[in-house]
Amino acid sequence: MDEVLEPQIDDLQEKGLEHNAVGLVSSVTIGLASTAPAFSLAATVGYLALEVGNYAPAAIVVAFIPIIFIAIAYRELNRVIPDCGTTFTWGTKAFTPRIGWMGGWGVAVAGVIFMANAADVVGIYAIQLYGTLTGNPDPSEMTESKLAVGIIGVVFILVMSAINYRGIEGGAKMQYVMVGVQFAALIAVIVAALWQVSQGTQNPDAEPFTWSWFNPFEIDGMTSFVTAALLAIFIFWGFDTTLAINEETKDSTRTPGRAAVISTVILLGTYVLVTVALQMYAGVEKSGLGSKRNADDVFAVVADPLLGSWGLPLLLLAVLISAAASMQTTIMPTARGTLAMGVYKALPSRFADVNPKYHSPGFSTVVMAVVATVFYIGFKFISEDILADTILSIGLAIAFYYAITGFSCAWYFRRDMVLGVRDFFVLFLLPLLGGLIMAAVFVRSAFDMYDPDYGYTVLMGIGGVFVMGMGALLAGVVVMIIWNIVAPPFFRGETLHRDTPVLVPDDWPQI
Repeated sequence: MDEVLEPQIDDLQEKGLEHNAVGLVSSVTIGLASTAPAFSLAATVGYLALEVGNYAPAAIVVAFIPIIFIAIAYRELNRVIPDCGTTFTWGTKAFTPRIGWMGGWGVAVAGVIFMANAADVVGIYAIQLYGTLTGNPDPSEMTESKLAVGIIGVVFILVMSAINYRGIEGGAKMQYVMVGVQFAALIAVIVAALWQVSQGTQNPDAEPFTWSWFNPFEIDGMTSFVTAALLAIFIFWGFDTTLAINEETKDSTRTPGRAAVISTVILLGTYVLVTVALQMYAGVEKSGLGSKRNADDVFAVVADPLLGSWGLPLLLLAVLISAAASMQTTIMPTARGTLAMGVYKALPSRFADVNPKYHSPGFSTVVMAVVATVFYIGFKFISEDILADTILSIGLAIAFYYAITGFSCAWYFRRDMVLGVRDFFVLFLLPLLGGLIMAAVFVRSAFDMYDPDYGYTVLMGIGGVFVMGMGALLAGVVVMIIWNIVAPPFFRGETLHRDTPVLVPDDWPQI
């Protein structure tokens, strides 16, 4: 295995983040919160059913395969390079500064786009929850008000940013409650659905369970299979937050990687159980999960018949909390990624500023809050259709930096794959396969998004989703070229390269 250089104390550059602030349980909780399980299921299960019918569980299991491969890549790279820059740092060390820089840009793009769209979801669901609790279950006037939804969304961006600014420990403790509410609601859905099925449901579209639901070869048509798999892949996005907080985690070389794998496995079980339970209860025929009318939010459709009068408020609250929790955790990898880029001179040095009181990436957190707010307000009031297309385009950024991570692991450990069977599979083959699959997902997604009929807008004669997704990544190329001219040392490999010492071992003395 490649030798890990022991850093000399004189060469250390302490980032200033709080050490040993979170343990394994907190890290797993943050990983779960980052994926927004309640929101992801509410927004995805119906569309999976539309694409592949009863075989949605098979699509979720298939999607889990590249995700666990990438999670393994994260774990192995973190074991030897526990740096909060994650994809940025690893891509630079494995390949070149420019590849690493673009990986870091991909993380930032995904974070900002998601923050803006999650803020919109929070605003809409907050109004719907208020209407339900006050006896007006259809407060359409307020949800259609851009001003009302926008104000709530901006408030949540600022509140979640402030929580992150005040340090990771408070945010981690808050996530226990927020994740607990989500899983309580999801467990209630599973139990209620299975109970009603066992008692004989009156739903005419209810279907008995069969193991064939897990057979991807039963899916009719390659297009439907690929579309469903792509949908399912992105409901796992967010587990990598556990790696972005590695410098603040106890046993930073092992705990973040373990947390990433554990959280993805828990998510797989949760997604499959909820999907199977809902299919057994509601079926996927025209009045069930597969109805276009129900696809946008299946929880809102099944809440009352499944859970009674308290069902809708509970599920609205769960989705609201899910989106809000993921907003808070989405800030973590973006702010820490740009912090690392500032430390290694890949961005202006201000991004390296850490709040001395809270030991958080203060400047990076403020910048993200401002950018996400401007992005959200701008598109909310210019065109809600374009805002909707930006969240559809997020898959390009995610697949882009996940692919870089997988390839970085395989290339970084390429000389170690001959040391044993485990080394060949874990350090090289599985990460490489994960990278190749994510690269294929990127290409396929871009091809689909290019179609003018994809999404809600058409720009320059092609799909607005494609323009948004590729435009955001190409904007990174422009910024990178400009910064290369202004401050070239990073791009010459002077501030970060393969042999640059890891800056944050747990046992370093205070500097």
